[in-house]
Amino acid sequence: MCVMSVRTGFRNAPVWRGPMTTDPASGGAPTGRLPAADPKSGGAPTERLPAADSASGGAPTEKPPTADPASGGAPTEKPPTADPVPGGVPDSALADTVLERLTTLYPAAGNPFRAQEMVAYMKGVAPFLGVRTPERRALSRTVLDGTPRPDEDDCAAIALRCFALPEREYHYFAVDYLRRHVRRCSSGFLPVARRLVTTVSWWDTVDHLAAHVVGGLVAADPALAPETDAWIEDEDLWVVRAALLHQLRYQEDTDADRLFAHCLRRADHPDFFVRKAIGWSLREYAKTAPAEVRAFVTAHGSRLSPLSVREALKNLTPPPVTMGP
Repeated sequence: MCVMSVRTGFRNAPVWRGPMTTDPASGGAPTGRLPAADPKSGGAPTERLPAADSASGGAPTEKPPTADPASGGAPTEKPPTADPVPGGVPDSALADTVLERLTTLYPAAGNPFRAQEMVAYMKGVAPFLGVRTPERRALSRTVLDGTPRPDEDDCAAIALRCFALPEREYHYFAVDYLRRHVRRCSSGFLPVARRLVTTVSWWDTVDHLAAHVVGGLVAADPALAPETDAWIEDEDLWVVRAALLHQLRYQEDTDADRLFAHCLRRADHPDFFVRKAIGWSLREYAKTAPAEVRAFVTAHGSRLSPLSVREALKNLTPPPVTMGP
């Protein structure tokens, strides 16, 4: 039997040795581990000084930068390391802590045989570690134990760095994290949400990002709503799907005119996932306004795909039949 190996994304994942030290004066932000204590100094932390050079009277020595003969002996500097995530990622000490713990605990709980099944179920969109959802969420609670509340940069850094890793469980962690903390993000987070929607896109992440993250941002700042009008015109089908689904949880706060306009704008889209999203968004709104949805489908059913119509009317009872005299 051939067993597929599962990559962790890190050859030498850092080892987590417990929660980071926090500073109450800084709002509980991680301060890093303290230097090792020296028993000879009464337990005070010790820090190693640079090595001393006896020839220079004991002064610490530092190696000079490497000189480049081709540049006339001028010191050379290594170019900065390229950002692994296109578009850049904010600096975040919290993200450093979370990713260190995450990339230690998740791979250790992986199961290669289960990973094969998960890859097959998700049509090979991404590799998996093989961690089931209940276990993954329990591990996530351990990862986040003792960490402070994030700000917007922390949310962006954690999500983007998770999506830069290959295994799908890291992407799920990012989506769950943003669902929990979307209210800490401003309208300026919408471009980050779009990057995530278009990264390793499949329904398992896009639908949650659309309904909980994009939808949460637009609900908090209605001035963002016109941005979804641009998304509905996008060539990327997953951006279109996100625009269709962002009002999924709005209920009576749904902008019905915008919802219906979006559905009609992409009614002729050939892709299954867009047609399904049209029907799903209408079906959800039908729980709040069944008469309006039925009237919309009756008026425009010839333009909608059979899949969209079937999904839209799935939970609506047929209209009563009027008997003749």
